[in-house]
Amino acid sequence: MPEQQERNRIVPPAIGTGARGRTLSFYGKLLDLIVIALIFVMLLTLLGALVGLAYDFAVAVSTLHEAAAVQGLTHIHGLVEDLGQGLVIDVLSTFVLIELFRTFTDYLEFHRIRLRVLAEVGIVFVLREIFIGLYAHRMDSTELLAIAALLAVLVAARVAAVQFPPRRNET
Repeated sequence: MPEQQERNRIVPPAIGTGARGRTLSFYGKLLDLIVIALIFVMLLTLLGALVGLAYDFAVAVSTLHEAAAVQGLTHIHGLVEDLGQGLVIDVLSTFVLIELFRTFTDYLEFHRIRLRVLAEVGIVFVLREIFIGLYAHRMDSTELLAIAALLAVLVAARVAAVQFPPRRNET
C-alpha cells in the first residue's frame, strides 16, 4: 500500500521546467551579470584608490623633504600631522573598499549576502570612523559611546553568525 501512495503522490514540477523556470533562470543570469559588472567597477575603484594612496604618499614624502630643507626639522610637526591624517584616512578607506569588494565576490559565489561578511564590512567602516575621529580629535564622549555601542552590536552579530550558521538546506 505505501508503494501505491508513493506513485499517486503529486510531485511539483522542477524549477527548470516551463515558463516560470526559464524566467527564474534568466533572472538569475541577469543578476549574475549585474553583480559581475559591479565587481568590475569595485575592482577599478580599488585600483584607483591604491594608485591615489601611492600618489598621496609620494606627495607627502616630497612635501616633508622640502619642508625639512627650508624650515628645519623643528617646524614641520604640524605638516607631518596634516599629511599623516590624510594618509591614514586613505588607508582606512581602502580597507573599507576591500571589504565591500569581498562582499560582492561572496555574493557571486553563494548567491546571497552572508551576515558574517556584512557584519565585517560594518565593523571595518565603524572602526574607520572611530580612528578618523580620534586621530582628528573631533569626537566627544557621547558620540564615541554611541559608535562604540554600534560596534558592539556589529561584533555581536558577527559572533552570532559564526556560532549559528544557516543549515545546508536553507537558502
